[in-house]
Amino acid sequence: MSLIARTVVAAATFTVAAASAQAQGVTGDVAAGQKKAEMCIGCHGIPGYQNSFPEIHKVPMISGQSGPYIVSALKAYQKGERKHPSMRGIAGSLSEQDMADLGAFYASHADKAAPEAPKTASATAAALIEKGACASCHGANFSKPIDPSYPKIGGQHADYLFVALKSYTVEGNAVVGRSNGIMAGIAKQFSPAEMREIAKYLSSVEGELKVVPQSRFR
Repeated sequence: MSLIARTVVAAATFTVAAASAQAQGVTGDVAAGQKKAEMCIGCHGIPGYQNSFPEIHKVPMISGQSGPYIVSALKAYQKGERKHPSMRGIAGSLSEQDMADLGAFYASHADKAAPEAPKTASATAAALIEKGACASCHGANFSKPIDPSYPKIGGQHADYLFVALKSYTVEGNAVVGRSNGIMAGIAKQFSPAEMREIAKYLSSVEGELKVVPQSRFR
């Protein structure tokens, strides 16, 4: 195992332990989450919908993500660890119960399991994935993260994955960027072209994520 892989695993293990110790024990309710998702479906409930900030990319698929990941992401926006004006405004209006309910709702859309082994990557993509130790946290098939508060990334939109990766390299910007020491260390190893190569491969993997249009958009 490479040095960075060992470092990532050790840091991730510590993070998982810390997160478990801080767990609040709030239980989400799917039915309540469905009602609260009205604020989400305008972007996440439309197949192929694009966001223009900070650059044009597809809005991420969140149906099929785990409840703990949805909660973790919302809390990061709420705290400003993920900088995105619209998402921070939405997350700032949510209580712990609201976030748990939304997490339960989007997790309830999971109706398939990703293959245990992902499609074979090109030599270039495989080398980059290994360099980034992506499987160490996100799972060998990129849909079984070592902790449910980490995202499933297999099959996610390539342009979103690229923007997300790049955001971890941004420092000192009030409205763009993500604060995560582990991901920052990983992302800063790669050029934009290499990030696009990683994102392109991960998007081609069969995963568990999808868009579930709600009634107003059907």
